[in-house]
Amino acid sequence: MMAAPLPNIEEARDNATFEALMWALSRPGVERRLPEPGLAPVVRALVDLEVTAFTDDEGLRPLIDRTGARPACPTTADYLFLSGGAEEAFRQARTGSAIHPEAGATLVLAAPLRAGGRVRLAGPGIDGSITISPALSPELWGIRAERVTYPLGFDLFIVDGDRVIGLPRSTHIEVL
Repeated sequence: MMAAPLPNIEEARDNATFEALMWALSRPGVERRLPEPGLAPVVRALVDLEVTAFTDDEGLRPLIDRTGARPACPTTADYLFLSGGAEEAFRQARTGSAIHPEAGATLVLAAPLRAGGRVRLAGPGIDGSITISPALSPELWGIRAERVTYPLGFDLFIVDGDRVIGLPRSTHIEVL
């Protein structure tokens, strides 16, 4: 009988991060816990040598480089990791095409989850609607509304310390 090797501490951490991210996209707006705070665990769980990545965070660049991912600008990156202003990234991120809607980017944004204006979420994975208040400007929601027309668009994770919410492109967002 063959036995599978047990994951080491790093693999277990990355698997737990990946699971939290997938549940976050499956249940938009519902907070999930990451095993460690910040954008770094998300980089370790999602980025590898088969993708392109952009970050505005100088501290994340060495970690992204160690994954083997190819650096890219916001218009061509598969993953965008943002710790500063996100307006330009929202305007530039890939949204896929009619033939390849899956080619839309994934944005991972560091922002407080409970310090902004209220927005109502509806769509797949949400029972009726849910209201959240991440610290994102109304302009960002407007840019998203213009650029995300399901199935085209980008998926968004908002990370606040060790908490994360996911907003897939299929989520309808209404600014309240």
